[in-house]
Amino acid sequence: MAELITGLRAGRVRANLERVREEIAQAGADPATVQVLAAVKYVAADELPVLAEAGIELVGENRAQELVAKASAHPGLFTWDFIGHLQSRKVRQIVPHVRLIHSVSSESALEQLARHASPATEILIEVNVAGELGKSGIAAGELPGYLERSPVPVAGLMTMPPLAARPQDSRPHFAALRELAAAHGLRELSMGTSQDYVVAVQEGATIIRLGSTLYR
Repeated sequence: MAELITGLRAGRVRANLERVREEIAQAGADPATVQVLAAVKYVAADELPVLAEAGIELVGENRAQELVAKASAHPGLFTWDFIGHLQSRKVRQIVPHVRLIHSVSSESALEQLARHASPATEILIEVNVAGELGKSGIAAGELPGYLERSPVPVAGLMTMPPLAARPQDSRPHFAALRELAAAHGLRELSMGTSQDYVVAVQEGATIIRLGSTLYR
């Protein structure tokens, strides 16, 4: 298990955030249209105010219990998204704390959203664009049915491409997600991490999920 990140410095994080925004502009996108989400799975709860001081406004957590604990410990400090694998039994816990759930990909999750979603709840459907066996996400062909059955607004799509040696190797998967979203009139594309976010932005990402590139 990875160690928690401690000893963050606001100046360093702010400089990294500014560099990311410059790279977004260099990739041909308006930095104002690409949301930088700080993934805080490995950030200790007492380090979170440092991120706020550095100018981070949007954060994402992978684990329901940790999201509830961190959001409750720092009320109003950030906008929170849930970005990890979504267990349907955890929907009730996370809904009061999040703006978006990035990882809806099961009928049971839709059922729990129907029971527990608030009027403000929105989701992203996770799509397994590469068709990897054993990986979370629906097949592209299943999307129309999910859109029809979703009890809450679907703001867009999310994907995690296969592990790749080069950022460019992720481009076809990001392009496929963009085309799928466009075909269904969906506005948000959550794609790209510290390894490949520049390519994701070039392919239309509206939310990039960054960890190490912000913290190191």
